[in-house]
Amino acid sequence: MITAMEEYIVSARKYRPRTFDEVAGQEAITSTLVNAITNNQLAQALLFTGPRGVGKTSCARILAKMINSSIDNDNQDFAYNIFELDAASNNSVDDIRNLTEQVRIPPQLGKYKVYIIDEVHMLSTSAFNAFLKTLEEPPKHCIFILATTEKHKIIPTILSRCQIYDFKRITNKDIVEYLIKICKKEGVEFESEALDIIANKADGAMRDALSIFDRILSYNNKEITVKDVSINLNVLDQEIYSNTIDLILENKIPELLLLLDSVISKGFEAINYISGLSTYCRNLLISKDEKTIILLDYSDNSKQKIIDQAKKISPDIIINCLELLNKCEISYRSSINQRLLVELTVMQIGSLTLVDQKKKSSFKIIPFEYFKETKIINPVTVHTKVKVEKPKLDIKTSGNSGLSLKSIKTIKNHEFKSNESIVDPEKLAKDKFTEEDLVLSWNKYSEKIENSGKYNLASILRIDTPKLVENNICLELPNSTNKIELELNQHDLLKFIRKDLNNYDIKLKITINEKIEKKFTYTSKEKYDLLKSKNTLIEKLRVDFKLSI
Repeated sequence: MITAMEEYIVSARKYRPRTFDEVAGQEAITSTLVNAITNNQLAQALLFTGPRGVGKTSCARILAKMINSSIDNDNQDFAYNIFELDAASNNSVDDIRNLTEQVRIPPQLGKYKVYIIDEVHMLSTSAFNAFLKTLEEPPKHCIFILATTEKHKIIPTILSRCQIYDFKRITNKDIVEYLIKICKKEGVEFESEALDIIANKADGAMRDALSIFDRILSYNNKEITVKDVSINLNVLDQEIYSNTIDLILENKIPELLLLLDSVISKGFEAINYISGLSTYCRNLLISKDEKTIILLDYSDNSKQKIIDQAKKISPDIIINCLELLNKCEISYRSSINQRLLVELTVMQIGSLTLVDQKKKSSFKIIPFEYFKETKIINPVTVHTKVKVEKPKLDIKTSGNSGLSLKSIKTIKNHEFKSNESIVDPEKLAKDKFTEEDLVLSWNKYSEKIENSGKYNLASILRIDTPKLVENNICLELPNSTNKIELELNQHDLLKFIRKDLNNYDIKLKITINEKIEKKFTYTSKEKYDLLKSKNTLIEKLRVDFKLSI
C-alpha cells in the first residue's frame, strides 16, 4: 500500500541562502552590499545582472530583509515590506502605474519598502518610460532592486539611474564546496570526481547544480558516484579521456579504436568523445606551466590527476593532438561517414608519439627521390649516422587557427632547404649556361606543368620571359597573388631547371610590376580584340553569323 507522501522541498529552495555569508561565489558583491548598509550609503535603485542561477534574487531578498533589520528587533518579520514583481508577466504600462501608486504609501512598520522586480528586461519600452520618473526620484522610504539576465535589453536611461552589480558565473570549485556541505548535512556519501561532473554540467549556475544533485539523489539516495552521475547526465567521465591519453602514449591504436567503440555502444555520439577529448587535452596543456594551472576549474583531487598525467606527455604532442581533434570537429557535420572520420582521427592521434620518437632519433632517413636520381633500382630505406642540421622553422600563424599563405610558403622553403642539406653544397655542379638556355629550360617546364593539368601555374610561368642576372632567374609578375602561387611551387621549378642546366646554384628572384597587368585581357571585349588582332577572319565570322560579344 502506498503511504501519503511527505512534502518534498527541492534543494534549490531548501538550501537557498538566508544570509550573505551563505551566498557562494559572490564575495565581492555581498561585501559591498554589507558595507553600503553599514555606512548608510545604499542607493535607492540597484540593478543585479548576471547569468541564471548565480544568486541575484537570493541576494535581493537578503538585502531587503537586512535593510529593515536592527539589533533591537532582529526577529521582527518585515516580509510584508518586501514586494516581488515578475516583469515577465507584469510588463505593461498599467502594471507599472499600479506599482508607482503603491510606492507613495509609506510602510506601517519598519523604515523601507523594498520592491524586487525580477526579469526586468521583459518590460515593454512604454513601461520602462512610465517607470523612469519614479526610479529617478523615488520616495525616501522606497528601494528598488531590479534583476535581469540580459542587461543589454534594458534601455540606457534606466541603466543610468541604477547602481549596477554584475554577478559572475560561480566557479566549479565553489559549486563543489557547496555541494559537499549539503552532502554532509544530508549524510550522503560522494566521490569528488562525481561532484566535478555535476559542477561542469551546471556551467556556473548553482540552481542548475542543485537540480542535478536532486536528480542523482532520486536515482541513488545513499551515495553519489561517478558511474551514477555519468549514466544520469549522459556524459563521459574524465577516466575515459585519461585512459585515452595513456593509450596514445603507448601507441596502442587497436585499443583506442575499441575504446571509441565502447563509448559509441553506450549511446554517445562520436563527436561528444572528440569534443571532450579536446577539452581534456586543453587541460593537460595548461597544466604544463605553473602560471596557467589556476585556469583548471576542478576540485583539488581531479586537478592533481590532470597535472600528474600532463608530466608524461610533451607539449608538442598535445598541440598536434588538439589540431587533429579540431579538424575532426570542423569536418564532422559535413562528413558522409562520420564514424570513419572519427576513427581516422583516433588512429592519427594514436600515432603521434611514434612520430615524435622518430623525430628525436639521430638517424637521418634519405628520401626516396635520392635513389631515383642516382638510378638505384628498388631502393631500400638507408640510414646514415651523419646528423643533419636542418634550418630552424619559425612559423607565425595569423589570428585564425589555420596557417597563412606566408606560413605555407615558409614551410615549402623549409622543406626544400632540409632536403638540400643532405648533400654538401660545395660539391654540387655549377655548369655555365646562357639566358637562351634558361628560357628553353623554363619553357620545357611550363609545357610539362601544362600537360600535367596545372593550367593556372603554367599561365603564370608564361606571363614574363625570365632574365638571367648572374645565377639569379629574374621574373616580373603583375600582382602578389601570382607571386605567392609561384613561390609555393618554386621547389619543383628550381629542381627541374637546376637539373636540366646542371647548375645547383640557381636562385629565383620575383618582383611585382603592376604595369604588366595591361598585357592581359579580362573582359570579353578585350579577349575578342586580342583574337581579332591575331586573325582578321574572326570579325567576318562574327558578322556573317550575327554573333554578339
